[in-house]
Amino acid sequence: MNASFRKKSLRFAFLAATAFFFFASARSANAQMPGQPGQSGAGIPNQTAIGSTGGTMTDQLQYGTMGHQIERDQDAAYNAFFKEQDAAKKIKLGNSFLQKYPKSPLAERVDFGLMNAYRAQQDWKDSYRFADSALALNPDDVDVLATVGWTIPHVYNPKDPDAGQQLDKAETYAKHAIEVLDKLHKPPDLTEEQFVAAKAKRSLQAHSALGLVYFRRNDYQDSERELAQTTKDNPSPDQTDLFVLGADLHNLNRLSEAADAFSRCAQLAGPLQAACKQNADASRAQAGQSNAP
Repeated sequence: MNASFRKKSLRFAFLAATAFFFFASARSANAQMPGQPGQSGAGIPNQTAIGSTGGTMTDQLQYGTMGHQIERDQDAAYNAFFKEQDAAKKIKLGNSFLQKYPKSPLAERVDFGLMNAYRAQQDWKDSYRFADSALALNPDDVDVLATVGWTIPHVYNPKDPDAGQQLDKAETYAKHAIEVLDKLHKPPDLTEEQFVAAKAKRSLQAHSALGLVYFRRNDYQDSERELAQTTKDNPSPDQTDLFVLGADLHNLNRLSEAADAFSRCAQLAGPLQAACKQNADASRAQAGQSNAP
């Protein structure tokens, strides 16, 4: 590759990173993942709506029938919390539940719900606090592991004093989620089809998390390996995963493949569509230049 092309490649990488943070400031319909107020750079939108505020029982992979005899008022309080869709109201109900029933067998599920409620309000500190509380009760909670592992690299700010430690945490959580999923048995109240679908959903989320963690570290080879798993033969790929995969492939000088990834991204409606089309054209043009005699 000549010097002129290297300069173009470096310039493209800068433009890709700029678009990556700028276009990601838009919010998806089902989950809000913008950057924290006052930070430079925006977060990456949750195109797949994984880990929404309300949650469903099919998402809660470890848990089938609880099997516990729960007092009527406690059961009613939990049901009110679980059904509440407004994040602010859910937070109030959840904190009230934990104050009244700190040793409840449902405390972990309330922690999980509060994690997502604070997450919907972009309150990452409290979201992570309740994630840690849930994992203290059950270190193998795959819902928490995958969700936090995925969230951290999406709202990551390199200027944070603990930015590196946060990426390490996300990597650890995502890898452990994959380990748990490999050994997970079907809960009795899920059908085989529901279990397979929920398991696949969390697995894709965990691999997406790893891909974003490695991309944040400029480890394009490992990032490409993970994101290839989330996008290959996937009829509903995450737009962000395809965008980052294209950036990975471009930085690895696999320009034709990068153009293909960006082209797939450009076919999806979302905040990165225009950037993907622009980068697909740029990668394709640069691939042609590199192959020219």
